[in-house]
Amino acid sequence: MIIAIGADHAGYRLKDVIVPFLKAQGHEIIDVGCNCADSVDYPDYAVPVCDKVVQGEAERGILICGTGIGMSIAANKTPGIRCALVHDLFSAKATREHNDTNVLAMGERVIGPGVAEEIIKIWLDTPFSQGERHKGRLGKVAAIESQYSLHP
Repeated sequence: MIIAIGADHAGYRLKDVIVPFLKAQGHEIIDVGCNCADSVDYPDYAVPVCDKVVQGEAERGILICGTGIGMSIAANKTPGIRCALVHDLFSAKATREHNDTNVLAMGERVIGPGVAEEIIKIWLDTPFSQGERHKGRLGKVAAIESQYSLHP
């Protein structure tokens, strides 16, 4: 799987652990940065990851900041992105089964590398359930997105 990954200054250390973890599992990684502790703005890294997912250059995206909140907010402004902020294993599975998420957000200041790796593995391995109720709900979300999108 091709995975785009990005982090701000508060998440780059966790990203630096996650990238080799993903590569060891055979995934191809597109790393959009950042790679330092200098203060940067999370939207500057969320947008390129989401663009790669929407344009089909990456199958999924992973975003990391201090809490994951800013990244998830920025990501969900991109039409076609369904980003979930996840810090536990149950949510990692449910967000794929029920919401068919294509971007995962996490907070380096909230979870450690071991939990992050477990979350990512579950999130990548769990397919969308294809349940009719879930498809219907995602259709409603897409309709909302289309209604408010500047570029339908």
